[in-house]
Amino acid sequence: MRAHFWVKGLVQGVGFRYFILRQAAALQLNGWVRNRLNGIVEGVVEGPAERVKEFLDHCRRGPALAEVEEVRIHYEEPQGETTFRIRSSL
Repeated sequence: MRAHFWVKGLVQGVGFRYFILRQAAALQLNGWVRNRLNGIVEGVVEGPAERVKEFLDHCRRGPALAEVEEVRIHYEEPQGETTFRIRSSL
């Protein structure tokens, strides 16, 4: 399964991308995450459906200092991501 996600709220400057990186590693998922200039965190995650859904639940909560207002998700065809990484901001 591949999910493209966008997280809105107080999600930059609170360790959100590193939180997501740790969750992906723990669940053995691949993809990427980055900050967008509009204050949103964007990412893609690929892996078994049950683990992707668990990962997205973590996105809805975020780290302790985050205040997640909304998570938008668009499911796509898997592209064969082989690692999970933090991308440069866009």
